[in-house]
Amino acid sequence: MAEVGAAGGGAAGGRTAQAEARLAELRELIRHHEYRYYVLDSPEVSDAEYDALYRELERLETEHPELITADSPTQRVGGEPLAGFTQVTHGEAMLSLANAKNEDELRAWHARVVKLAADAGVLERDLRFVLEPKIDGLAISIRYENGVMAVGATRGNGEIGEDVTANLRTIRTVPLAMSPKAAPFPSAIEVRGEIYLPLLAFTRLNEQRVAAGEATFANPRNAAAGSLRQLDPRVTASRPLASWFYAVGYLEGAQFPTHHEALEWLEKAGFRVNPDTRLAESLDEIVAGCRSWHERREGLDYDIDGVVIKLDDRRLQATLGAVGRDPRWAVAYKFAPTTAQTRLRAIRINVGRTGVLNPWAELDPVEVGGVTVEKATLHNEDDILRKDLREGDVVVIQRAGDVIPQVVAPLTDLRTGEEKPFRMPDHCPSCGTPVVRTPGEVAVRCPNPDCPAKRAEAVKHFVSKGAMDIDGVGDKLVERLLELGMIRDAADLYGLQPEALAGLERLGQKSAENIVNAINASKSRSAARVLWALGIPHVGGENADLLMRRFRSIAALREASQEDIGETPGIGPVIAESVVDFFRDPRNADLADRLAEAGVTMEMPEGGGAGGAGEPAGPLAGKTLVLTGTLPTLSRQQATDLIVAAGGKVSGSVSAKTDYVVVGEEAGSKLDKARKLGVRLLDEDELLAVLEGAGAE
Repeated sequence: MAEVGAAGGGAAGGRTAQAEARLAELRELIRHHEYRYYVLDSPEVSDAEYDALYRELERLETEHPELITADSPTQRVGGEPLAGFTQVTHGEAMLSLANAKNEDELRAWHARVVKLAADAGVLERDLRFVLEPKIDGLAISIRYENGVMAVGATRGNGEIGEDVTANLRTIRTVPLAMSPKAAPFPSAIEVRGEIYLPLLAFTRLNEQRVAAGEATFANPRNAAAGSLRQLDPRVTASRPLASWFYAVGYLEGAQFPTHHEALEWLEKAGFRVNPDTRLAESLDEIVAGCRSWHERREGLDYDIDGVVIKLDDRRLQATLGAVGRDPRWAVAYKFAPTTAQTRLRAIRINVGRTGVLNPWAELDPVEVGGVTVEKATLHNEDDILRKDLREGDVVVIQRAGDVIPQVVAPLTDLRTGEEKPFRMPDHCPSCGTPVVRTPGEVAVRCPNPDCPAKRAEAVKHFVSKGAMDIDGVGDKLVERLLELGMIRDAADLYGLQPEALAGLERLGQKSAENIVNAINASKSRSAARVLWALGIPHVGGENADLLMRRFRSIAALREASQEDIGETPGIGPVIAESVVDFFRDPRNADLADRLAEAGVTMEMPEGGGAGGAGEPAGPLAGKTLVLTGTLPTLSRQQATDLIVAAGGKVSGSVSAKTDYVVVGEEAGSKLDKARKLGVRLLDEDELLAVLEGAGAE
């Protein structure tokens, strides 16, 4: 019996050893795939393959609970809610940063650093700086011991923070254990970072809270902070939090001579380090880097409120020290805020050129990004209802792209009960016609073709910069001409005489002559721009280019069938139906006829643009170009027209498929990306040479 027992024990021990080895292998595999998926956004296996590995890990840990480790991927989500947060003393203080609110203050900070470094025996030419985006989230510090997470805490007062270890463990981009690639590990290290909520995730979270009748978050930072400081880790786990790591604090058993070397090590250890962190060796490079981040700010999926500039040499950092709680060796170059809170006075309606009723917000004036905002877009009725916006709400305003103000969300916990829910009008506010809503569409439309608001918006669109670009014919003049009956539609503009215009208030003879000259000059705009200017639903500038490349003239397009139009590359059935329906309306057909009679360009030039079979022809045939910055003599639209006429395509973003990037003054992030990808750069003279078939192959 004893021998049997011993043999059985040996077999069991062998099985346990096998399980332990397989568990270690599975944990490392899953960590690797989580890093590829959550940190690099470059998965190597399918979701099904990952799930199979995870299920095997769960099964083995269930069979061998004694082999479960704290850094196992299955241990991310904690159990019961905490009674409260305990305090954690940071091994090294988490300092705050002094702010530079403009370039002058940034230059002054740099001058102080140069002087302090010189006092320490380091010349300006030997200084290097690291530029990092200043993430607008919640600062955290995580202590790792021998490569395994030990405790994570909020910044708190800089000396003492709150223990949020259980919550940090639920965030997929926060490593429970460091990657073996970074071994040997420091015996102890504090890793500093920022927990944030991606912007798309923030929008969805607020929508979910509105649907559940819960208060919405004012901004992504508040949402991230509220999500991380939950006593129940399961609530934190339900929020799509992410992280960036940007510094090393307390350190035992390792040294990093420079800050950028510390960042490189963090990345190797499995931490998510911002890929656009860059080195700068001069003040000019620092200023250019800050400008670049400001330009790119609105294209990010996370909020940044500035750029952090740090001396790279960590020993020199220690020598320079701090003033109070602000390090002398670092500064935050702050951007103007793009969000603010104000009161939504009322929801108004305007009628667009296609008859769509567009709601907009009338706001108490508030400064956002250095501009006073009194109006904001509200998109459509569904968006208002989804956000639960009400007249009288205190709301969060954001300037999207630093240009168009938008209402992000109401602060529902500030409601008094006097707020009024919104209802779309049953009748057009301009002409009183009952509105209609096509099934499957969010838009509510006025069906009246003679609606005054529709006619006015159609003419405004026709003369706008993106369309016919008629200088001097602004919104107020269009409204006045329609009101006086001097025009009925865009074609009537070409019959205006200086004498008639000179009689209008605030218009003298010279101004009237300039306007008529500008109207006549617009006759030479490309056929693609004329097609766009007609205001056909779903036909924007790019679609108009595609259609003109294929059909060569607006007359040929009018004669084409819906099926033929739909076969145009890049043009689908919805656009094809819209084009046919537009020209089927006698009013629109008459408009096109009268524009042609007035001498407006209605066809592509011979040899330019597209070939007869829809294939590009010309010196830029099949080429894709991107424009960035301001060209010396050509406007953006003029350059686009020339490129399209030469058979090329103009794209809004740089990719590996871009053939040329045309660079003007104050070029932005597109130039940086073009250089990284090795895309050929052209200035205006070189572009003109290419257009003449004389260069850039």
